This record gives sequence, C-alpha cells and structure tokens, in this order.
Amino acid sequence: MAEQKEVVEIEQVAHIEKSLRMIADIVKQKGREILNEFPITPPQFVALQWLHEYGDMTIGELSSKMYLACSTTTDLIDRMEKNELVERVKDTNDRRVVRIHLLDKGTTIIREVIHRRQGYLQGVLDNFSQEEVDFLEKSLKFLKEEMKRDAKTWKSF
Repeated sequence: MAEQKEVVEIEQVAHIEKSLRMIADIVKQKGREILNEFPITPPQFVALQWLHEYGDMTIGELSSKMYLACSTTTDLIDRMEKNELVERVKDTNDRRVVRIHLLDKGTTIIREVIHRRQGYLQGVLDNFSQEEVDFLEKSLKFLKEEMKRDAKTWKSF
C-alpha cells in the first residue's frame, strides 16, 4: 500500500507542477496582450513591478531581482527614464549611491495593467464557488509561504 501512495504522490506533484507552469504561462500571455496597449516592453514592466512592490533600489539590486546583467538593466533604465517612467535619484544617506525611483507615469501603468489582469482573473474565478475561491486563496498562500521559507533555507547552505 505504501508504494501505491508514493506513486500517486509523485504523479500528483507532476500534475501540480505542470498546472502551475501552465497557469503562469497563461497569466504571462494575458499580461503581454494587455501590455501591448501600453508604450512599454515586457522587461520594462517587470522592472516597474519590482520598483512598485519594493520601492527604490539600485541598478545592482534591480539586476539581481530580474536576473539580468547590470549593463542590460542600465540600458533598460535609460529607456525608461527617457519615457518618464522612472528617474535616478541620489541616496539621501550616501550620495555615491544612485537609486531608481518609480515616477507617477510608471505607477499608473503598473496599476492599470495589474487592474486589467485582476479583471481577467475575476472573470475566470466567476466560474468557481466561494468555497473553491477561499480554498484556492488559502492553498496558494500556504504554498507561497512554504516556498519562501524553503528558499531561505537553501540560501543558508
């Protein structure tokens, strides 16, 4: 019996992993469709999301979050600065440090795109019962917290 349970668990993990990957792809694709209506590239949107979520950061910090070379991020920021989405500001504590600051135009784009993505998700979730939505929310929150905890454990090795 124990062997049967292990096989089911492995199959379930494979199904869950595939579902998560496919959901992420669908959300990414839907996001890109929405993004086509805005004067911004997908990498610029990702940078804006990080700045919106975590506040001002250096090019090095942003490069690390986006898994890009600093030179690539610098080029990205240059274009975003020209389009008045972000600005470079000197750190108040250390004038040698330059931080990237999200401007109102960038914030507006982020909020609008996220609002539209949430509207898409709302339409999909309308086919779920309230109990299913509650369970999904609780399960995803738990999964995210476990993954964050696990990521911290891996970094300490």
